[in-house]
Order: sequence, then C-alpha cells, then structure tokens
Amino acid sequence: MKKNIFSSSRYRLAKNRAFFFSVCFFSAITMIPLFLILWELVKKGYRQFNVSLFTEVAPTSMEAMLARISGDLIPGGILNGLAGTLFILAMAIVIAIPVGIMTGIYLAENQNTRFSKLIRSLTDLLQGIPSIVIGIIVYIWVVKPMFSYSALAGSVALAIMMLPMIIRSTEESLKMLPTSLKEAGLALGGSYSSVVLRILLPSAFGGLFTGSLLAVSRVMGETAPLLVTALGASVVNWDAAQPTSAISLLIWEFYNDPNLADLVWSSSLFLLLIVLGINIFAKSIAKKWKIQ
Repeated sequence: MKKNIFSSSRYRLAKNRAFFFSVCFFSAITMIPLFLILWELVKKGYRQFNVSLFTEVAPTSMEAMLARISGDLIPGGILNGLAGTLFILAMAIVIAIPVGIMTGIYLAENQNTRFSKLIRSLTDLLQGIPSIVIGIIVYIWVVKPMFSYSALAGSVALAIMMLPMIIRSTEESLKMLPTSLKEAGLALGGSYSSVVLRILLPSAFGGLFTGSLLAVSRVMGETAPLLVTALGASVVNWDAAQPTSAISLLIWEFYNDPNLADLVWSSSLFLLLIVLGINIFAKSIAKKWKIQ
C-alpha cells in the first residue's frame, strides 16, 4: 500500500515537473520573436538614434540622398511625427476615456438589461473591426464634411478604436469590487452618483488606469486609419483642423523612399520602446492597485 502511494506521488511530481518545464519552454519560444525584432531594430537603427531624431523634422528625399552619397548620417528626425502623435493621442484620450468609463459604469450597474447586452455585443463587435474600416468610416463622418484631412479626424478614429478596451476594463474592474462598498455608501446617505464617483471609481482606479494605458499603447502604432484621416505633414502642426503627421505615418513614408530607409529602423525602435514602456508601466500600476 505504501509502495503504491509512494510511486503515485513520484508519478505526480514527475508529471508536474514535466508540465512546468513545458510551460517554461513554450514561453521562451514566444519571447524569441520579440528579442529578434529588438535586436534587428537596434542593429540597424542605433546610428540614427541621436538628439536630432527628436529635435528636427523629417528630411526631404534629396537631403537624404546627398547624405547617403557622402557617407554621412541622414539629417533631420521625426519631430513632426512625434508632436503629431502626442497631439492626436491627447485628443483621442479626451474623447475616448470619458465615454468609455461612463459606458463601462452603465454596463457594470445594469448587467442584465437588454440595452446593456446590446451595448456589450456592439463593443465586442467594434473591437474586431479592422482599423482601416474605422478609418474609412471616420473619413466619411469627419474628413468629407470638413473638406480637409485633420488631426481631429485622426483622433476620432483612434478614439473609436480605444473605446472597447476602456469599456470592458471599466466594467470588469467595477464588477470586482465588493458590493459592501456600494451598500455602505448608500447606507450613509450618499446619493447614487456620489457613491459611484467618490467610492466606486477611486476603488477601481487601478483597473481603469491600466485599461486606458493599454488602449493608448494599442492605437499608438496604428497607420491605416491615419492614412485616410490625418494624412501627414512635413512640419509640426498644432492645428486640429489641419493635416498632421504621426510616427507611424513617417515610418510608412520612410519605407516608401529608398533614400530614407535608414530612418525606418530608428523610428520603429523608438515607437517600440514607447509601447513597451507603456505596457510595463500599466502592468506595474495594475500590480500596485490590485484588488485583494
């Protein structure tokens, strides 16, 4: 009897160890493409990764060709794309976060109504729509009525893409809160709106903030919707009604010009580092504000 128990225990331990090493092995495999991408970007983009990359606008094809002929670094940088990305993202955040959080609150507080189920289904559907389709829709809604490509149109497209993640993260964060929080607030005489705004939302801040950051990182590298909405610009633009560049748009432009190909790698490396930093920061915030 003891022998059977001992052999059974050894079998379970061996199976557990084999499963553990299998998980580690396949996890390592999934990390290999990331390290290969990082290595390729660093190897090909480090020469152009300098102060000028962030302080000067993108060069012309002629300037880049003359620099390549003389063996010098390509002059200029991605200042117009960097400023445009920040500008478009800022407007998208202003549009998407209030709408997304309010929608998430409604879904969390009215889980079983027909209207909430409809919104939840539409949110899931919106998350699966290709970004270029959203860009075309925004082109019809915003660009054509304004008779101009603009930063505003680009921000509307990115805001629509951000909404599903913000809505679902808000809903799930509020669902995780104990019902005693809401009951205690109402029992102390607080109105429904004050309980939601002063108790539930601050308690779920970690999930809301993390979801918003992940939504930003998701749309930061989008190119297709910006091609048909923001279009791009060769100068730094802070006018929401005018065409505006973005880092992802500049990468596309550099890729289509052989003389500017070297800037593709440094721009891509910078964009990847930003997205990676946002994701790491979001994970740390989620860990710090995790609901016990």
